Amino acid sequence: MLVFRGDLIARMQDEKNGIPIRTVKSFLSKIPSVFSGSHIVQWLMKNLNIEDQVEALHLGTLMAAHGYFFPISDHVLVLKDDGTFYRFQTPYFWPSNCWEPENTDYAVYLCKRTMQNKARLELADYEAESLARLQRAFARKWEFIFMQAEAQAKVDKKRDKVERKILDSQERAFWDVHRPVPGCVNTTEVDIKKSSRMKNPHKTRKSVYGLQNDIRSHSPTHTPAPEAKQPTTEELHEQVHSFVILLGYTEQHVDYDPFLLTPDPSNPWISDDTTFWELEASKEPTQSRVKRWGFGIDEVLKDPAGREQFLKFLESEFSSENLSFWLAVQELKRRPVKEVPCRVQEIWQEFLAPGAPSAINLDSKSYDKTTQNVKDPGRYSFEDAQEHIYKLMKSDSYSRFIRSSVYQELLQAKKKV
Repeated sequence: MLVFRGDLIARMQDEKNGIPIRTVKSFLSKIPSVFSGSHIVQWLMKNLNIEDQVEALHLGTLMAAHGYFFPISDHVLVLKDDGTFYRFQTPYFWPSNCWEPENTDYAVYLCKRTMQNKARLELADYEAESLARLQRAFARKWEFIFMQAEAQAKVDKKRDKVERKILDSQERAFWDVHRPVPGCVNTTEVDIKKSSRMKNPHKTRKSVYGLQNDIRSHSPTHTPAPEAKQPTTEELHEQVHSFVILLGYTEQHVDYDPFLLTPDPSNPWISDDTTFWELEASKEPTQSRVKRWGFGIDEVLKDPAGREQFLKFLESEFSSENLSFWLAVQELKRRPVKEVPCRVQEIWQEFLAPGAPSAINLDSKSYDKTTQNVKDPGRYSFEDAQEHIYKLMKSDSYSRFIRSSVYQELLQAKKKV
């Protein structure tokens, strides 16, 4: 499983010893940041000491199938040992790093594609069918999905042409993994750990390490389980995928596990050294704190420095009112009871009232419920609206923040320090 480790992918992209990445001139345009399939095979054979070319091709195909790099000419995620052009996937879209997308995310993506009237972004037949099916399934919330897609499309238009072209291909390759072309293997369809637990939690369970029997199998009255069958190719593939996900999660969190690594600085509860708490409270975040923001939006929101950077990013996208509203509601919950009614009205006038200076977008259900709650003001009058805005930031703004040059530059700057 070494081929799926993040450090190997990083080695493949190393400027000096990695796979040569170049911009190729086409008939009337340029194709940026690509490399050939034969270069991948040669690099794997040289750097992993693989003598069999077929084995190197197989390992490369496994990496392509899981979306670590992808062909730019079609949507079949296999590696060809020829001049076919490939492009590396951004780490945010790696299966080992990203969230499991929902159908609403796919609906937003397809809806956004319909707004970008370029031939290369037109929907394929199977995508058009998926869009129609999702529109029927999410008829009640389609307005919200359309608004998200429209907001993303506006942000994309502001990007540099080359950057936009690369990001478009990376996003589409991500969906080629999670919603593949008909006839292609879906490498993310089944989580073997969940499926084995759901089928029967008291029987023999499969894992990437072999077969695990329930503890009751050791009881004298328990009937011995039948001899296990050899796993099928599909089951092995599912086990490999589960291991890839687990490996990626472990690599991301290993630096923060005190059982595996000694905390630096030391644990204040053990050593009485308060350096750790001082660093966590500092307005100047450490590299460890900045890296932790990539775990999820909650890590950003609970870190004062993270909130500040996220707010600056939202201001650049003209959507800072979402975070400002969320923070105002959080602050409301800590107010003395006698101050709550007045503060509720202030928040309503600033963010939700007709003609509000910092108006936020809510779906009709959340808005109607909040309108009723404000009539009897309390600390939780905006609970539904806050949850709606939180989900919007999590699924839309946060993902762009982590992919943005602002966050990546900050992360690299802290690494150098």
